[in-house]
Amino acid sequence: MTPGLRQFSLDSFLDRSLHMIRVENLSKVYRSGDVAVVVFRELDLVVREGEQVAIMGASGAGKSTLLHLMAGLDRPTSGAIFYRNQDITSLAEAEMSQFRNREIGYVWQQHHLMQDFSALENTMMPLMIRGGDREAARHQAQTCLEEVGLRDRLHHRAGELSGGEQQRVAIARALAGEPSVLLADEPTGNLDEGTGEAVFSLLTRLRQKRSLTTILVTHNTGFARSCQRVLKLEKGALRPME
Repeated sequence: MTPGLRQFSLDSFLDRSLHMIRVENLSKVYRSGDVAVVVFRELDLVVREGEQVAIMGASGAGKSTLLHLMAGLDRPTSGAIFYRNQDITSLAEAEMSQFRNREIGYVWQQHHLMQDFSALENTMMPLMIRGGDREAARHQAQTCLEEVGLRDRLHHRAGELSGGEQQRVAIARALAGEPSVLLADEPTGNLDEGTGEAVFSLLTRLRQKRSLTTILVTHNTGFARSCQRVLKLEKGALRPME
């Protein structure tokens, strides 16, 4: 091997080692009768470890679909999704569930809390699904709720909390398992402007504190511009925002 080629290969390896997520040739096509509905074809994306990336685009462009695929909640028609060097699209369903539980925190636009359970119980849920010790799960959940500013709301049922407080519980739940990646799909979409700003600021602080790799889908240009990188999903392709 020539010195130049060896150096190129080494540089490529070192650069790839910094990648947390790598999407390669990703396609998603739905069937509606005899009609093929193409969401995107051969889409590529690289997100470095610790990076905060915003994805924007018109409604129906496929942003949520892309996030679902990266979370292992759906399967692509073709292509691969790597977390570091592991292709999650090759995992069996049980393996995928374990991977999601341990590596990915997901915050939805709808908080999806169990209304008759307390904030503490909702936050403990991923840890209990993991099969951990109940007292350890309780301690971890309480720590996360205090971290999002809900020290005085631990034992309030989800239905007794405001919209902003419920979304904070959802964030605490997403972080309770200490994931390496946080995926957030319009996390402020159902909140008023002031509450949305507070929730977004909280997400940013938590990302910095925990060195989380974060991918955020949003329609809010101001929130997106405060991220390290902004991409637009349009006509099946991801492009840097101008």
